[in-house]
Amino acid sequence: MLSQTMQEALNRQVLMEAQSSQAYLAMASWADIQPGLKGVTQFFFKHSDEERMHMLKLITYINERGGFAIVPPLEQPTLTFVSLKKAFEELFKHEVKVSESINELVDMSLKEKDYATHNFLQWYVNEQLEEERLARECNDKLELIGDDKSGLYLFDRDIMNMGGEGHGNKKH
Repeated sequence: MLSQTMQEALNRQVLMEAQSSQAYLAMASWADIQPGLKGVTQFFFKHSDEERMHMLKLITYINERGGFAIVPPLEQPTLTFVSLKKAFEELFKHEVKVSESINELVDMSLKEKDYATHNFLQWYVNEQLEEERLARECNDKLELIGDDKSGLYLFDRDIMNMGGEGHGNKKH
């Protein structure tokens, strides 16, 4: 059974995952109206779906452990970006924030000797390693590209294959 403190902390993570999904959905919508960014658009839609899945996984876990998962109200995410580079910088900052939150949950689970939750959270720890790596890689590539239109074309074309195993090729 979850402690009240752990339930509240996990519900805060539900909110964070839901906000991530909304933020990436807004990025996808913005990218969709930019000329020539169909690959980037798919990338953001895919990440929005993944964050929603992360939220649902938490909701299921909380409820299975005798808690009550709260479906949170969401704030309006950022809707527009001055550049693709700025959008990906925001994505990276957001992933780092999510990683920090997961690490706090892991620490809390150990302090409470809640080994079931600790075990459950290891999936999120590993997922965040991949998410941060991918966001960093995207930012590094955009830094190299600068204002080069042909480089941006190649970035858009290749982005869905950048994530490696389990990341990419999902169409919307």
